[in-house]
Amino acid sequence: MTYGMLIDLKKCIGCHACSVACKEAHGTRPGVRRSHVERECEGSYPDVRMTAYPMLCMHCEVAPCVEVCPTGASSKRDDGIVVIDKDECIGCKSCMGACPYGARYYSEDENGYFGETLNEYEEVMYPSMPAGTMDKCTFCAERVDAGDGAVQACVAACPGGARVFGDLDELRAQAEAAEGFQLLPEEGTNPSVWYLPKRVNA
Repeated sequence: MTYGMLIDLKKCIGCHACSVACKEAHGTRPGVRRSHVERECEGSYPDVRMTAYPMLCMHCEVAPCVEVCPTGASSKRDDGIVVIDKDECIGCKSCMGACPYGARYYSEDENGYFGETLNEYEEVMYPSMPAGTMDKCTFCAERVDAGDGAVQACVAACPGGARVFGDLDELRAQAEAAEGFQLLPEEGTNPSVWYLPKRVNA
């Protein structure tokens, strides 16, 4: 099975719970945002509409980050999840430049959020993401591999129930039936993340 995610933009309220939950679950370094929310405004006052777009790695079928990686550190698993082998990553940032979605981040140094002295949480989490390497969303691959039914951190935290993770074929069928879409289809990457449009009064 290939994994994917479906995000209903009508249910997303732009609260950033997904971003905070991801930070808590993975303890990512300063400047690294595996999950974040972008906002797009349309119209002019008083007829303005804001749409929140949850953003993450798109786990593309044709993944430019994998294609340009000189060491093979970036790879695509059989289940469609794109991962980074931190032992092989040399931090060249080639993948960052190749990703059209801005989903790749570089861990600059060993510092935590409060400088050189790490707190207890950072001391536990940071060894798995060494400085000088790239980082990104993994669809919480460790939860997938555990096989105990634990959902992704962002999915569990969403108060509006805007996110669904599961079989990509099923999610794609749901999306296409509801006029869903992928971001930047012109890039030819065929992302595994689909969005349902935000329809007003629908």
